[in-house]
Amino acid sequence: MAEKTNNYYVPEQSPWPFITAAALFFVAFGAANFIQQNSGSGIAANEGTWGGYVLALGLIGVVVMMFAWFRDTIKESLAHKNSQQMDRSYRMGMVWFIFSEVMFFAAFFGALFYVRILAVPWLGGAGAEEMTHELLWPNFQAMWPLTTTPDGTTTQAMPPWGLPFINTIILVTSSITLTIAHHALVAGQRNKLLINLFLTLVLGFIFLGLQVEEYIHAYQEMGLTLDAGIYGSTFFMLTGFHGMHVTIGAIMLTVMFLRSLKGHLTPDNHFAFEAAAWYWHFVDVVWLFLFVSVYWL
Repeated sequence: MAEKTNNYYVPEQSPWPFITAAALFFVAFGAANFIQQNSGSGIAANEGTWGGYVLALGLIGVVVMMFAWFRDTIKESLAHKNSQQMDRSYRMGMVWFIFSEVMFFAAFFGALFYVRILAVPWLGGAGAEEMTHELLWPNFQAMWPLTTTPDGTTTQAMPPWGLPFINTIILVTSSITLTIAHHALVAGQRNKLLINLFLTLVLGFIFLGLQVEEYIHAYQEMGLTLDAGIYGSTFFMLTGFHGMHVTIGAIMLTVMFLRSLKGHLTPDNHFAFEAAAWYWHFVDVVWLFLFVSVYWL
């Protein structure tokens, strides 16, 4: 049984925080320039592809950091260097991280509802904007989903009861299998843990595969793209960032599966598994809000 020491372990100086900061700077700077260079507008448009190289460098740095820094953390955990105070620090850190993710998605949901409840009705002449409507877009009809924009761009709305509903069932089921795996870990039932954790991973990657299929269908057959007005922008902004978070969660659970195979996780020392499970459940809850707000209503 792994006993947590009462002494607070202070790790030696590490280069990984600095490398993380530098890598994230390259990701942000490279992504901004890559988008601008490929947008067809702006002073940097079509002036090269260096933004893509900077973005790739930043992403490589993030991957290297995650592998090396987490490796060091795992070694500390297996050496039983983490005290109860350190355990509380990890838990509070994960709670605040998930809270920051809640605020991240809250901003995007806020943008969606601002457009739906205020901006689109104003463009249609609601309230004190009737004169603006008559002068600029007299034929514009306020509706949501906004399949016809004021400039005449048309698209189709993504129906909720096809792939989105199937993906909802898949994610909810994955939360159930992950919960079963967690209880099996606490109970010391290794085979049950591995089976249900593997099922969770399979469901997660099926979700991602179906989302790719949905995007292909949207672009090729529905005319629903990032350029298809505010509906297309909000649709891909919310579903795309959610898909990115599902990918991160799947990577975290894959690491937990490999560590479970090696016997790293025990009933008394498995916060890494709990942190990954918290994140996965958070992603599932976000999807439920997203399904109702983006696809259904």
